Amino acid sequence: MSDDADDAENDFARAENALRLDRKLRHAELREAAAWLQQERIPAAIQRLKSFLKEHPNEPAALNLLADAAIRQGRDGEAEGLLARSLELEPDAVAPRFHYACALFRAGKPLMAKLQLERSLAREPHNPLFRRQMAALLENAGDFVPCAELFGELTAQYPADAQLWVHYGHALRGLGRDSIAAYREAVAADPSNGQAWWSLANLKTYRFGDAEIAQMEGELARGTVSQESRAALNFALGKAYGDRKQYAKSFERYAKGNAIQRLSLIHNPDVLTAYVARCKALFTPELFARRAGSGSGRRDPIFLVGMTRSGSTLIEQILASHSAIEGTRELAELSATARHVENEIAPQHDSKFPDVLALVGDGGLQALGERYLESVRSYLTLGRPFFTDKMGSNFVYLGMLQLILPNAKIIDVRRHPLGCCWSNFTQLFTAGQNYAYRLTDLARLYRDYAELMAHWDRVLPGKVHRVFYEQLVANPEGEIRRLLAYLELPFDESSLLFHSNARAVSTASSEQVRTPIYKEGLEQWRNYEPWLGQLKTALGSVLDCYPAVPAFD
Repeated sequence: MSDDADDAENDFARAENALRLDRKLRHAELREAAAWLQQERIPAAIQRLKSFLKEHPNEPAALNLLADAAIRQGRDGEAEGLLARSLELEPDAVAPRFHYACALFRAGKPLMAKLQLERSLAREPHNPLFRRQMAALLENAGDFVPCAELFGELTAQYPADAQLWVHYGHALRGLGRDSIAAYREAVAADPSNGQAWWSLANLKTYRFGDAEIAQMEGELARGTVSQESRAALNFALGKAYGDRKQYAKSFERYAKGNAIQRLSLIHNPDVLTAYVARCKALFTPELFARRAGSGSGRRDPIFLVGMTRSGSTLIEQILASHSAIEGTRELAELSATARHVENEIAPQHDSKFPDVLALVGDGGLQALGERYLESVRSYLTLGRPFFTDKMGSNFVYLGMLQLILPNAKIIDVRRHPLGCCWSNFTQLFTAGQNYAYRLTDLARLYRDYAELMAHWDRVLPGKVHRVFYEQLVANPEGEIRRLLAYLELPFDESSLLFHSNARAVSTASSEQVRTPIYKEGLEQWRNYEPWLGQLKTALGSVLDCYPAVPAFD
């Protein structure tokens, strides 16, 4: 390990250790609970802490330790509440405020997290842990200008830290700047870092040389690479061999990368299938007729829904180039609204989501619509009358959406089943998308998505506007005019010049949307058709009928 790498590791370790030492454990019971947490004896530590808090409910150190235990068990919401209470009692405590910011970040509350981190940095402006977390928060929020500046400073201070270079590259890429040099610095700092190699591959326009391919193969052959990096290296090699038209080797590497990634994930495709059946039973024409006039009358949001890798980033870029529409990003706020209904409202009615929506009064539905609109307000900075929300998975919430925001526009972006599923299979996602690492799981998702969208078409005729990616590529102006007519907006020439839009883009399609529409990647799946028999079988009638939709029961 180089001296620079030692400096980085030591500085971050010292900062983390200082936060641990910030605890003031005056009581023997708390010292014992802290020791148990270190030993991963979490249930015993929780029991001891809860018992202690019954006698000492206002002891910040006990609240902090219990929050630590909650975080270790993945219960960030509980940790958030405990840390908030701790800070009420001890506002100047440094460690709880940092952990509170991290809990808020994980809970999808970036603005609240940023406020807490800013207070931490005001106290310790040079703390590398605080600076790194702030940079990560800015990256997640798509605020790439200050993000790139901060990661640039960190890489200058810690040039041997590969992960800092990777994230610096992500920020540059989001701004449309050259990120290749940053990713190469990451590889140079740690050749076994699979994320660095995958970041180069994920640029789409990057082509690996012979020496780079040999180096990646060599890293895999060493056998000491982490599982995470093994998956990423295989994905990068899949891209490298595909670019060279060595499709058998490319498929082999993609298959290995997906298999490795799938080992660490939990995904049960039956869950969505059952949910679709419940939606079809609940959301009937009669329900919508009975609740007509409910919800908020606002018509600001434009929802882009559909499968990942279907072309929604391109549609968003086209819309964001219109003078009346502000492009945001993949917003988690509609799913947060659904969680609020499930966790807070459903228990009051002794019901479950989505069935409880039939029991919520008109005033409650309007409040939910306004809740969503208020939650996205911070993302809107241009003062335009409309904005996009391109979280594709929102297709599962369209029944709720019709009840709480009945005037919202919905665009379903659809791509050929084989093209869409294959594109997902070649993509190593940062997080989520647990369905994407097995071809049969992707087929199940596509079928469930097509079935649910067909249901919305039946019970809400004309509500959803569908854009077929292949038709958009073949006739951009015609499809864009049809899209804007659905949105009841005049044609804007700038929508055709979407590739000139300088807005930050954080998805894997960031390079493509900065170039005119091209057809080269449209049927890339055909190069791998000999290995897609299982996918075709699992897709069944959805594939046979495309672009029409089969008759679902």
